Amino acid sequence: MRIVALAGGIGGARFLRGLRAAVGPQDEITVIGNTGDDIHLYGLKICPDLDTLMYTLGGGIHEEQGWGRTDETWSIKAEMKEYGVGPEWFGLGDRDFATHLVRSQMLTAGYSLSQVTEALCVRWKPGVRLLPMSDDRVETHVRITDEQGTRAVHFQEYWVRLHAAVDAEAIVAVGADTAKPAPGVLEALAEADVILLPPSNPVVSIGTILAVPGIREAVAAAPAPVVGLSPIIGGAPVRGMADKVLAAVGVEATAEAVALDYGSELIDGWLVDTADEASVAAVEAGGIACRAVPLLMTDVEATAEMARAALALAEQVRK
Repeated sequence: MRIVALAGGIGGARFLRGLRAAVGPQDEITVIGNTGDDIHLYGLKICPDLDTLMYTLGGGIHEEQGWGRTDETWSIKAEMKEYGVGPEWFGLGDRDFATHLVRSQMLTAGYSLSQVTEALCVRWKPGVRLLPMSDDRVETHVRITDEQGTRAVHFQEYWVRLHAAVDAEAIVAVGADTAKPAPGVLEALAEADVILLPPSNPVVSIGTILAVPGIREAVAAAPAPVVGLSPIIGGAPVRGMADKVLAAVGVEATAEAVALDYGSELIDGWLVDTADEASVAAVEAGGIACRAVPLLMTDVEATAEMARAALALAEQVRK
């Protein structure tokens, strides 16, 4: 079975760890990772979602945080502070710095982001084929109004420094409209047996991937069933502040609203948590097959059960 998943960072990575446990060694998993969170700091190209996917699936993630490296040290960050070089709000540990140095050196040498990601995965052996959504530069920005007036900030600043405490007025994937899918992305979608949308942020993770011209169309046209899992349980995001960015695009923070925003032209099936079982009928009325199952990723086995439920629903709605 050839499975393709569109994924952001922490939620997507943890789901994929369960998916990997749920399928057999003969099955192939291709992950199209969000690069809209990418940012340039300290002269380096930083890819938070790609790295979180790589570290989590490769066994090097800081489990409690869900991001960054395990057994991390912070000597470089401390020295940068002594020089007065910031930003202090974006923490990079020493081990993490090494990844960004290697990536930046390879990009400067002329390698594409796809080639660099493949090379980095040689070390981490994530057990999946990890593709960036695009080799072109795409950055998600958020329009806000605060004491400095109305302005746009990089999504990382909005999420990490401001903690989404200011209302998001608009979300813009800068550069997405002229970006091209990375090599292998459209082919993977066309050849997939199943396409999954993990419980990643539907606006700034999966939504940004779908904003790259050709990807949404390829998902919608794929002969494979497309099944998503709700990142919203009981009217609140399981992790993070997805409700803030959903509000910016006019979508209510409910499992039902997210499914209907994706739409029946894109997804064939949708899993909600048992807490949201009452929304099943409304989702199905929108032309999307829906089931209620436990969606809390408490451990790998619980997550594997979620993945099995998604694959079972995919079989039920297979075109």
